[in-house]
Amino acid sequence: MSEIIKTDAVIIGAGPVGLFAIFELGLLDMKAHLIDILDKPGGQCAELYPEKPIYDIPGVPFQTAQEHVDALLKQIEPFDYDLNLSQRVQTISKDGDFWILETNEGNKFRTKNIFIAAGAGSFEPRRPPNIENPDLFLNKGVTYAVRNMDQYKGKEVFIFGGGDSALDWTVELSKIASHVSLVHRRDQFRGAFKTEQEMRDLVKSGKVSLFTPHLINEIVGDKKVTGVKLKNFETLEISEHSADELLFLFGLNKKLGPILDWEIDLEDKKISVNTTTFETSKKGIFAVGDINHYEGKLDLILCGFHETTLAVQEAFKRINPGERVPFG
Repeated sequence: MSEIIKTDAVIIGAGPVGLFAIFELGLLDMKAHLIDILDKPGGQCAELYPEKPIYDIPGVPFQTAQEHVDALLKQIEPFDYDLNLSQRVQTISKDGDFWILETNEGNKFRTKNIFIAAGAGSFEPRRPPNIENPDLFLNKGVTYAVRNMDQYKGKEVFIFGGGDSALDWTVELSKIASHVSLVHRRDQFRGAFKTEQEMRDLVKSGKVSLFTPHLINEIVGDKKVTGVKLKNFETLEISEHSADELLFLFGLNKKLGPILDWEIDLEDKKISVNTTTFETSKKGIFAVGDINHYEGKLDLILCGFHETTLAVQEAFKRINPGERVPFG
């Protein structure tokens, strides 16, 4: 069994509100661990719309979403926290006044305070719709994000998708893979025009193969991917190709996931809270940001910051009973 990590607070969700919770906790000298399903901090801002402008942060006339995330990361540099990325909280159980959290990676945490700052829910990669269980080959030739480019060095790589990520990684991985093939259901792409042109130039030079209009029909392999079968939309012809790595870049699904199993009161798929402390129906579990619900709620980053500030005051009292909350 893995050793239990003891901490003052665990924050589920590393978007702007989760990052700001680190700042508020740090002001009160409270240690925190941040957990997020994505492979980098920033939540929706970093993953879905990094270039989107944000106008409602006090004192900041204009910021892109990524610039906002970068500023929050800079703001929390002085404070004591740990990032636990590419994993999600699976279970929460009670242990006296404490909560025990366990992630899908087997990491366990013991704390009196949990902050759910999961935005609209956890993000999970979209799976290929016509393959029964592609996760049987997860990290054995099937991946949904590039976390280590060396994994693709010298390999036969098939990339599936038609957006920016698919185009970007087709161009980048063509520099190190033995060959890259891009598969999309139509010969139109949703990514940046410049990157699409780079991809098409690589196709002309023979460094990249383009399969349109195609979709995946079957993953070939036993314990590891050895190939892939593709289906042509127009002719319905099936073709088989050798492959080492299949990279599916179909975007992300937003869902509450395991939160539904934690027996916390919900209203319309959001977590009900007490607006004095932003505590949920469970003592010591707080919900801040877009994940919560109360009368008059507005889904704004600004509102999430306000909610977090009040919730942290209550969290301090839980680990320092009887002490006055320092305000600084």
